[in-house]
Amino acid sequence: MEYLIYYSEIFGESGMLALGGLAIGVVFGIAAQRSRFCLRSAAIEFSRAEFGAKLAVWLLAFSTGVILTQALFGLEILSTGEIRQLTLRGSLSGAIIGGAMFGVGMVLARGCSSRMLVLAGQGNLRAVLNGLVFAVAAQASLRGVLHPVRDELAGLWVVSGQQLDVLGSLGFGWVVGLGTGVIWLAAGIFLAVRSGIPLKGWIGGIGVGMMVAAAWGWTGLLNGQLFTPVKIESLTFTGPSANTLMLFLSPPAGEWRFDVALVPGVVIGSFLAAAWAGELKLEGFQGGPSMTRYLFGAALMGFGGMLAGGCAVGSLTNASVFAVTGWLALLSIFLSAVATDHCLDWRKGYCIREAIGEAGTPVAAA
Repeated sequence: MEYLIYYSEIFGESGMLALGGLAIGVVFGIAAQRSRFCLRSAAIEFSRAEFGAKLAVWLLAFSTGVILTQALFGLEILSTGEIRQLTLRGSLSGAIIGGAMFGVGMVLARGCSSRMLVLAGQGNLRAVLNGLVFAVAAQASLRGVLHPVRDELAGLWVVSGQQLDVLGSLGFGWVVGLGTGVIWLAAGIFLAVRSGIPLKGWIGGIGVGMMVAAAWGWTGLLNGQLFTPVKIESLTFTGPSANTLMLFLSPPAGEWRFDVALVPGVVIGSFLAAAWAGELKLEGFQGGPSMTRYLFGAALMGFGGMLAGGCAVGSLTNASVFAVTGWLALLSIFLSAVATDHCLDWRKGYCIREAIGEAGTPVAAA
């Protein structure tokens, strides 16, 4: 690994982290754009008992991330004692409440935070504005006016030590974690074959999961090779979006790091993939009511993601190391998204029934 030290002398240690984040973000953006990777879409398919291509792609990404991340533990590139999600204090209340808020928000905004970055890269102006609102809400939750509220909710149920490590607390190791990932992979392959997803769906879904493990591996390798300690982390977009926003608004406030470089990397990757496929297209809002719903959903995601300790992808990332907060947040996001979709479907059906009358004839306008 001498080449890591050599290049760190050229680019600096933070520069090495940033280059890795940028590269991984670009590949993630390409994979997510081509496969249409999105937890919201997967949750809606599940909600409507369709079990189709969107859920298959998400399962391929999730299982690949779990399998390869657990393999990194087996190769001793990662250690449970070095990962903050498994060693520091974790908020179960934050994971549950924040996850629920994030799930509601991503359905209202029609996409999670990573999906907004991908859509922004291919020309969706709605996603650009949503992303700004999301980042502002996340920053307000991290260090601003919403910070006391976040702290209060996060402090309701806190655990630490071995309680954070699902596998460790059960007396299991990385082999069981890898095996669990294989089971999820089998489910993903079954749905993918049954749904007949195209090759880009297979490659993109697996590529997203590979980037989750690649991020763990890159920061883990640098932590063992560079002179100063490196924060071992992987993909998430709540905190990084807030930090990226502040870096551009107030450059002295920070520096290019792994998480900050990750955000523009995803946008660049999505742009390249969309341009190659001829899918670049400017899009905007359609009317005031839809705009209100989107922006409210983005704000919910910003606060909820920061409270939960990660967005939809961040929760997947935390679940890949079997952090209890990651699994709780992921489950909460998924269930709240399903419930929100049911609620919106019910309201839509109720409005239709009101419009046509109980007997099936149109109701006269007032």
